[in-house]
Amino acid sequence: MYATPTVSSRAGRRALTVTALTAAGLIASAGAAFAHVTVHPDSYPQGATDGTITFRVPNEEDTAGTVKLDVVFPTDHPIPSVLVQPVTGWTAQTKTARLRTPIKTDDGDITTAVSEIVWTGGRIAPGQYQDFTVAFGQLPTGAAQLVFKALQSYSDGKIVRWIEQQQPGQAEPENPAPVLKLTATGSDAANVSAVSSSAKASDNTARGLGIAGLVVGVLGLLAGGLAVTRARAARR
Repeated sequence: MYATPTVSSRAGRRALTVTALTAAGLIASAGAAFAHVTVHPDSYPQGATDGTITFRVPNEEDTAGTVKLDVVFPTDHPIPSVLVQPVTGWTAQTKTARLRTPIKTDDGDITTAVSEIVWTGGRIAPGQYQDFTVAFGQLPTGAAQLVFKALQSYSDGKIVRWIEQQQPGQAEPENPAPVLKLTATGSDAANVSAVSSSAKASDNTARGLGIAGLVVGVLGLLAGGLAVTRARAARR
């Protein structure tokens, strides 16, 4: 005869359900970080020269491809000039804007700066990503960060606007804009930045391994709990 579930077995099933939901939540939160358009590296010293920045664009849709990327450059702390690294299948258009306040240099005043770069013609398939890299002549000074607003267009007409800025003391917005942090100038700051980047990389690796281990452990508990529940049911 079928045995009526006891309070203990019902509690066990509830616990298993909670465990499964927890595992799903951990996996979802780990994957969320990969869904954003991000800039790499994430920091440079103020006024850095002759470097590169890369915009990493993942495709988070299941059935549509990314077919356009539009990155808007900050004009309050402008980047005077860039060179775009070719990407197979993609065409880049660089736009400039006239500056209200010219940038003074030893070679004369700079009156225009990069305002926007648009990549079109290619395709990023579901489950893949693409890096778009530009080389800059010099980054600005007097700013703690540069915010690059990005628009990601899909083949089905959907446009994801990565334009929201992180506010102090608040949770990360749903569609955060790529942010390049600018650190204090000088060799000491450069060394601190290098150490910080290394520490952050190690922390990210450790966090990833920790999440993976926790998920495996949760799944193990889930499997073990099911076995115990079945064994108790069989004895009844």
